[in-house]
Amino acid sequence: MQPNYPTMIQATGIYKSYGSLEVLKGIDLYIAKREIVSIVGASGAGKSTLLHIIGTLDKADRGQLIIDGTEVGKLNDTDLAAFRNQKIGFVFQFHHLLPEFTALENVCIPAYIGGMGKKEATERAEQLLNYLNLSDRKDHKPSQLSGGEQQRVAVARALINQPAVVLADEPSGNLDSKSAEELHKLFFRLRDEMNQTFVIVTHNPTLAQMSDRTITIKDGKI
Repeated sequence: MQPNYPTMIQATGIYKSYGSLEVLKGIDLYIAKREIVSIVGASGAGKSTLLHIIGTLDKADRGQLIIDGTEVGKLNDTDLAAFRNQKIGFVFQFHHLLPEFTALENVCIPAYIGGMGKKEATERAEQLLNYLNLSDRKDHKPSQLSGGEQQRVAVARALINQPAVVLADEPSGNLDSKSAEELHKLFFRLRDEMNQTFVIVTHNPTLAQMSDRTITIKDGKI
C-alpha cells in the first residue's frame, strides 16, 4: 500500500534474472522521504540485487523505478550516471576508500565528479567531517583510521552531494559492536537533522529493529 506522505522511491513489478536464475520475482516497494527502511532476508534472497537496482548500478529486466520523481529507466547512460552522482549516496560494508588519498580528499571525490569547484567541495567536506567528529582526522589516509572512522568517512562521502537517498549494504557488517551502534545512531541523526532517507540491507537485528520499517525478502519476493 502506498503511503500518504511524499514517496522517495517507488519500484513496481521489478524482475531480475542472471541466466536461468530468477533472483527478483516481481518486487513492489514504496519508501517515503525521511524514512529509514531495512531490508532483511537470508543470503541469496535478492537483497543486494534489489539495492543495486534501486541504486541504478544494475538494471531490472522489467518493471518501473521512480526515484525522487524521476523514472530512471528512461534515462540514457550519461544522464543516469549524472543522476546517480547527484541523487544517490552509497555506503558499503567495505568502505571502498581510496588508500592513496586523505579522508578529506576521499569525501570530495563525488563532488568533483559532479562538477563542484574545489573550494566549495573542500568546504562542504570539512563541514561533514566536523559534523561526524572527524575534523582532526581529515588529513589522515584510510590506513591511519580505525574501522569506525573509515566508515564515517564513507558516510561523509555519501552525503557530499546532498543526495535524495542513501543506500547502505551491510554498513556495520565489518565493525565491532560499539562502532556499529554509533553508526546506527548516526543514520537516525542524519534523518532527523538533514531529512535524509535511508535504505539499508542488513543482517544486524538491532539495526533492523531500530528502523521505521523492516522489509523481508524471501525467494525473490517481499
